Amino acid sequence: MIKAILTDIEGTTSSLSFVKDVLFPYARERMADFVRDHAHDAAVRKLLNDVKHIVERDLSDNQVIEQLIRWIDEDKKITPLKALQGMIWEDGYRRGAFKGHVYEDAVRKLREWENQDIKLYVFSSGSVHAQKLLFAHTEYGDLTPLFSGYFDTTVGNKREAASYHAIAEAIDTDPSEILFLSDIKEELDAAHAAGMQTVWLVREGTLDAAAEHRQVATFDGLLTAGKKSV
Repeated sequence: MIKAILTDIEGTTSSLSFVKDVLFPYARERMADFVRDHAHDAAVRKLLNDVKHIVERDLSDNQVIEQLIRWIDEDKKITPLKALQGMIWEDGYRRGAFKGHVYEDAVRKLREWENQDIKLYVFSSGSVHAQKLLFAHTEYGDLTPLFSGYFDTTVGNKREAASYHAIAEAIDTDPSEILFLSDIKEELDAAHAAGMQTVWLVREGTLDAAAEHRQVATFDGLLTAGKKSV
């Protein structure tokens, strides 16, 4: 029996191209100005100090900016970077520069599962703030009421089983009753090692019937009524 669904975002509920071709370039282009304009804000200053702590060097603000941009270019999943990106994206959403992309099949199934009293959660490398922004500003309206909780890298690395154990404990649900959806094999491996059920989203390309995790192209057909397991 599935009591909760934990879903990734990139390549799962939302297109990789939206994140990589819209969100990342938007934040990269504005990172330097944002840091300089908000360096005295307490929340931003803490994040800048977190960067210094991670690299174990006393950097100037300009050097911190250089480090942040380097991490963006390297696609690093580092908590202070993700938090700052979320702050920049918030301004973009409010300005109407873009809307959060969510696949139609994901929206339809998320609503169906929520109506079946299946609890929905998000686990993404993007900050919780960024996750909520994406789901709050979609072409289908505000989807945040569908979700019971959000998790980011503050709970742990997405490729480590301990992170999924921590999430199961946080939502007070046995791992065997949680279904994790992702497009990344290593994340699915970690969730499976923690005892969760898993499904591999393959939005592009050919499905592999012999894959270690069940593969599907869309959310359709993942669960049937009555909360039966996949």
